[in-house]
Amino acid sequence: MKKLFTSESVTEGHPDKLCDLISDSLLDEYLRKDKNSRVAIETVAGKDLILVTGEVTSNKEVDIEKVIRNTIKNIGYLGKDYDIDYKTCKVLINITKQSSDIALGTNDEVGGAGDQGIMFGYASTETKEYMPLAISLAHKLSKRLTEVRKENIIKDLGPDGKTQVTIEYVDNIPTRVDTIVISTQTKENKDIKVLTKELQKEVIEKVIPKKLLKKDTKILINPTGRFVIGGPLGDSGLTGRKIIVDTYGGYAPHGGGAFSGKDPTKVDRSASYMARFIAKNIVANKYATTCEVELSYAIGVKDPVSVYINTHNTNTIPEDEILNKVLENIPLSPQGIINYFDLRKPIYTKTTNYGHFGKEELPWEKIIVL
Repeated sequence: MKKLFTSESVTEGHPDKLCDLISDSLLDEYLRKDKNSRVAIETVAGKDLILVTGEVTSNKEVDIEKVIRNTIKNIGYLGKDYDIDYKTCKVLINITKQSSDIALGTNDEVGGAGDQGIMFGYASTETKEYMPLAISLAHKLSKRLTEVRKENIIKDLGPDGKTQVTIEYVDNIPTRVDTIVISTQTKENKDIKVLTKELQKEVIEKVIPKKLLKKDTKILINPTGRFVIGGPLGDSGLTGRKIIVDTYGGYAPHGGGAFSGKDPTKVDRSASYMARFIAKNIVANKYATTCEVELSYAIGVKDPVSVYINTHNTNTIPEDEILNKVLENIPLSPQGIINYFDLRKPIYTKTTNYGHFGKEELPWEKIIVL
């Protein structure tokens, strides 16, 4: 039986990812100065405007505006030619302290979850990083698209961009890439035919394995024929609006909570990382070839309300045995997760772009004997 599945990714200059990176850059700066900072920051980007709002409780001060402007600059929004000028854009800051009601359940004495919620993790043997193939390739295309822009391998590209990959499965085995879509911001005078050839050579052929590229693979470059207006001018940006891009590309369930801008006491983030860690290690230890994990929490309560493991009938030992291995060897309280992964370090800008999972350098991607 044949089927098609599609996932998308975006570049760091996409307006939503611009907002995610500002939020995570501020989080990292607070943690760098005070590892016990409590941070929940969201960013909005519009025409020549950045608004940062949320809650921060910290013993240290951060030059918020400086971090914001440096982040915009590092992405490549260097002037009004590319929709927002890091030097002159308007910056609005509306940050208060964390609610004392929430703090009652998350302080060091109680160590409970910062909110209720459900978090999902997923892993399979489909790729070497134990991620679904479509999202893995889409992220690699987006990352390469940023590289060729910043290294000037392809000239006249702007920071904003999106990729999309459709995989054809035969009997649940990925066999070929059916469609690739790349939309990338360019300068006014960029010829679409030249762009198509450059992206084919320097992006697609550098990323997509030859065995998956077939003669009938469809490649769509800037399908409208023009992508000059981009960034926050082309579309407003918002922290947390790319949670499917951040997780598994729609291939597996995910919770409703965003990651970026949140310190690790927020289980939206830390427990999602733990759920991925559990799923990956179940697969890496050959207890299953596919695994989905759900964790759920109640605000102010240390232990998860539920732990659910679904191997989609690919398990090699009973699922209750797998669950017991997890409960015996892996901490699931918010404080336990923080300590296990050492999450009070300023590591979060490493996660913002091209997915929070599948990057070997991140602690929740490590493989253990389970």
